[in-house]
Amino acid sequence: MKIAFLGPEASFTQLAAIQLFPGEELVPQPNILDCFEAVEKGEVENAVVPLENSIEGTVSMTLDYLYKTPGIQILAEAIMPIAHHLMMHPGSDSSAIEKIYSHPQALAQSFHFLDTHFKEIPKQDFSSTAAAAKYVSENPDRNLAAVANQFAANLYGLKIIHHNIHDFEQNHTRFIIISKSSESYKNENLKVLGEKSGLLVTLPEDHAGGLHQVLSVFAWRKMNLSKIESRTLKTGLGNYFFFINVVGKWESALHHNALEELQALDAETHFMGNYKEFELKS
Repeated sequence: MKIAFLGPEASFTQLAAIQLFPGEELVPQPNILDCFEAVEKGEVENAVVPLENSIEGTVSMTLDYLYKTPGIQILAEAIMPIAHHLMMHPGSDSSAIEKIYSHPQALAQSFHFLDTHFKEIPKQDFSSTAAAAKYVSENPDRNLAAVANQFAANLYGLKIIHHNIHDFEQNHTRFIIISKSSESYKNENLKVLGEKSGLLVTLPEDHAGGLHQVLSVFAWRKMNLSKIESRTLKTGLGNYFFFINVVGKWESALHHNALEELQALDAETHFMGNYKEFELKS
């Protein structure tokens, strides 16, 4: 089985994919769109992409492509603790760092540490933490540093000069498995944290009480919502779709009737699937 993931090698997403699909062929993709397209075109069976970080919030690109590729389902969620380290080439001088490279979210998640200890050192955005580590390893003649994970340090032969530089201990990222198949995902080696369903809901027009009507569909049925997030449709101000998570199984007639009521409200609704949430190791 081929599994796409947001690359390059040694990215946090690869660490998640290794645990979710042990022994399977993992195919790195340069961006989230390529992960979705690889699944949509049948080049891979599934893909692993980030959905949300506990510090920086939702990965908006993932939500956008969930909306734009209605043939794709969510098979599972997985939560992994995130640890950032500052690393350099072993031959570099840690007292004379020229520039620090990393993904914008990693730099943001380590802002206070970097601002306190390396305030005057320029910070440079990179496409991923792993790509930043790779770049540092390829330039041993310069005193460059990268913010990345332990896996990247090992893969590219870098020395960690500061461990656990993220500003908050409770730094976790939520990943999802996407697929064209609706077959349930199972992994007996991982702890199950819960179960939920995902829906994408688009209101027919921007009018007073529109969102309240949608939420009422769930409220009177006592369906617990763990997440509701709006994203612009990019068709004009005030035009949004909503990503909604409903806690628990989706199997009763009451739940299916909720979809019918949403359709009766002329709300475009796409059911993303009922799936389990798993716990991963960093």
